[in-house]
Amino acid sequence: MNSSYSDMCEGPIFKKIVFYTVPIILTSLLQLLFNAADLVVVGRFCGSVSVGAVGATGALINLIINLFIGLSVGSGVRTAQALGSGDYSEVHNTIHTSIPAALISGIVLTFIGLFCSRFLLDMMDTPDDVIGLSTIYMQIYFCGITSSMVYNFGSAILRAAGDTKGPLIYLTIAGVVNVILNVFFVVVFRMDVAGVALATSISQTLSAVLVVIALTRRPDACRLHLRQMKINLKTLAAIMRVGIPAGLQSSMFSISNVIIQSSINSFGSVAMSGNAAAGNIEGFVYVSMNAFHQTALNFTGQNFGARRFDRIKKITLTCLGCVASVGLILGVSVCLVATPLLSIYITDSPAAIEYGIIRMMYICLPYFLCGIMDVTTGLMRGMGVSFAPMLITVLGVCGFRIGWIYTVFLLPEYHTLPVLYLSYPISWLATFVVELIVFIMILRRYERQNAAAPISLK
Repeated sequence: MNSSYSDMCEGPIFKKIVFYTVPIILTSLLQLLFNAADLVVVGRFCGSVSVGAVGATGALINLIINLFIGLSVGSGVRTAQALGSGDYSEVHNTIHTSIPAALISGIVLTFIGLFCSRFLLDMMDTPDDVIGLSTIYMQIYFCGITSSMVYNFGSAILRAAGDTKGPLIYLTIAGVVNVILNVFFVVVFRMDVAGVALATSISQTLSAVLVVIALTRRPDACRLHLRQMKINLKTLAAIMRVGIPAGLQSSMFSISNVIIQSSINSFGSVAMSGNAAAGNIEGFVYVSMNAFHQTALNFTGQNFGARRFDRIKKITLTCLGCVASVGLILGVSVCLVATPLLSIYITDSPAAIEYGIIRMMYICLPYFLCGIMDVTTGLMRGMGVSFAPMLITVLGVCGFRIGWIYTVFLLPEYHTLPVLYLSYPISWLATFVVELIVFIMILRRYERQNAAAPISLK
């Protein structure tokens, strides 16, 4: 391998983690910033109802696409493990299987989005004054979903090889185009939510093209040869072993969020607007923490492939300490300036801003709990263990939240937004404790197995 490949199995861990993670944080922040531009443009030129219409689609879109996004996690893990073990033939197979899988996933999702959006929004009890705009937004958004799949799979491969700067550059270019098109379609052509959806689809296509070009120009084992793209069934099965549980976990998260969104919808369009704006702001905190999940996954993946269990322990402590610090600092900071931040999104409803503040106080302040939970999940997935974290999080997070909604939240005296939001931090803490215990048990088991006989990835 040459210098374009980043070896995560040697050298100072803290320094490498910081240099690896910062571009991921910047990439994610830029992505959210550009997504926020959708809401800001809509809020400024179309009003709070349009903000609510876009916000109402978030949980539902994630529910539909997360199962397929999970496969990109499997691609990244498989690539990282193969790189760590020096199995460059499997690196080649993984890359040339992943991109066709992304294309197929995107085509399936396009049909789902086009023909099921209105029905699913109805199932969520989306208010009449919002559902028409929400349907238009989703249908146009899903026209560009194939490009989003290709970008996610391609970025996962690049990050597994240690390249976190490339996705940052490509997203920056696509994001600038997105903002320009937002203003052009909404302000000039008065297209409302359809304009921001169209701008998003076009920018996603651009980012996908840039990632594919980057893969085709790599001089190492991670190079993509377009004419050699072919689904290797054995490699696809290995990707799916990690990817399907990861996708199911994300989908179950989305199901619980859809149910929560439906509960929020019952408070009316003003509450929906405040919730959507606050959720967008919280996203900046979340993606900054989630970057350490991706770091933990790929660093653990390469070191697991190289059988460096001593480094996995150090990676664990470093990532948990970093994500907790980042989560606390950012969570407290955004809460201190909640009103000015929400005012960027909402200009015509003080009541909506008040609803947004309520959400931020109950979710942003303890958000670091979500960060340490996600990092622990990433550590297990990096070792190729995906079913256990899926089961724990589905029961501990999704199961708890759904149970909370249909028990505590149903009681008249507790049927309030603060009680609804309280389900988040409680579920994060409980799930993290269980995941950490299971991770330690799995790591010790692999150490014993490797001492007796080397572990095979095949």
